[in-house]
Amino acid sequence: MLAVSSPHSRSVVVGYVVLSGLYTLSAALIWGVNTLFLLDAGLSFFEVFVANAAFSTGIVLFEIPTGVVADTLGRRVSFLLSVTVLAATTLLYVLLAEIGGGVVAFAAVSVGIGLGFTFYSGAMEAWLVDALAATGYPGSLDRIFARGQQVTGAAMLVGTVGGGLLGQVDLSLPYLVRSALLAAVFAVAYVVMHDLGFAPRRLPAAELPAQMARNARAGLRYGWSQPGLRLLMLVGALQSGLLIWAFYAAQPHLLELLDSDAVWIAGLVAAGIALSTIAGNQIVHVASGRCGRRTTLLLAAAAVQAGAAITVGLTASFWVALGALLLTMAATGVSLPVRSSYLHAVAPSEQRATVVSFDSLIGSTGGIVGQSGLGALGEARSIGAAFVAGGIAAAGALPLLARIRQLGGDADRIPGGEDAGADSACAAQGIPSVSTVATSTGEEAEVVAGA
Repeated sequence: MLAVSSPHSRSVVVGYVVLSGLYTLSAALIWGVNTLFLLDAGLSFFEVFVANAAFSTGIVLFEIPTGVVADTLGRRVSFLLSVTVLAATTLLYVLLAEIGGGVVAFAAVSVGIGLGFTFYSGAMEAWLVDALAATGYPGSLDRIFARGQQVTGAAMLVGTVGGGLLGQVDLSLPYLVRSALLAAVFAVAYVVMHDLGFAPRRLPAAELPAQMARNARAGLRYGWSQPGLRLLMLVGALQSGLLIWAFYAAQPHLLELLDSDAVWIAGLVAAGIALSTIAGNQIVHVASGRCGRRTTLLLAAAAVQAGAAITVGLTASFWVALGALLLTMAATGVSLPVRSSYLHAVAPSEQRATVVSFDSLIGSTGGIVGQSGLGALGEARSIGAAFVAGGIAAAGALPLLARIRQLGGDADRIPGGEDAGADSACAAQGIPSVSTVATSTGEEAEVVAGA
């Protein structure tokens, strides 16, 4: 565990890591077998990705409304709602498979799963940042986010292997166990998660539309209107279109290359993805010990993602394709905590959950287009051809990241150490610490936007 300066801050970090890990463990049980489950339920390859795109559509539809929940009723309420909705919709997936529900029914439930994840997105990170500021933590966010990614990667490792083994017995078992674990996550979160540094407030139903409009404007004002964040969100859209599709398309593609129908292999591949993501997180953990630039890591990760995805599509070798896939996901392990820190270095506290949700909304829009388009191409031509097309599209992130680098600014700089002294040294060079990030005002955000 990271060295944290006070017991209160330490308990916040432990709570963040534990809840993120348990949540991911529960969710990951189906990730390695989801495509195989839907194919077994009677959907075609294209219909599988129609259902997955419906999940992304749910995120687009509900990001702003659920952002209102996190920014008014509180981050804790939002997290608990996420767990509840996700458990219920997971059980509905099993029911649809039993009764032979078609693509329309699966797509409708997938929208509901998207709703469950939108209650989570933004709320957990906003809870962490506000609580650390309230407890006086002076260090850097980068390492905490990277450590959180490592723990969730480990949880994904356990979940995907377990899900693969359960799926070898019956493809519905990972879904049933997932729902049971989510019930346990609800109980833990109810006890340990409390809003610190943020005062929840009631929101009458009649005021919800106006609050949604305000949050949408806040997302535009504090997110999209800022050049650096706007470009970062577009990068997320391009990369999400590839990465979400690639994760699920790799399941049948690698089994086809291996000429096997063993479900447990898909679980092991997903576990390998978890390990590669952890390796990418570790690169961030090491790199953030120096006062470098976030765009250096983001550019390198984007180049590796695009090139490795193209390699997956071009090769006929299972082992080469597997290695390239793992390299793609390792690059994702680098980019995720770095882009989160860049975003939080700019977004003001009161609008933090809204801006994170707006970012997720833009990324999910890219996921809708990417999954639908690449799914159609994969069925019409081949999955390999779709990997090549997805890698070429993801390469479009490179000029956008280069432009972010040209903009510069404090958000592009990584604090040099995790203790107060090192962070203060970086602050003397104009690099924000977690406390300055958490107490950013709207006026400071406007200054960044005008830079």
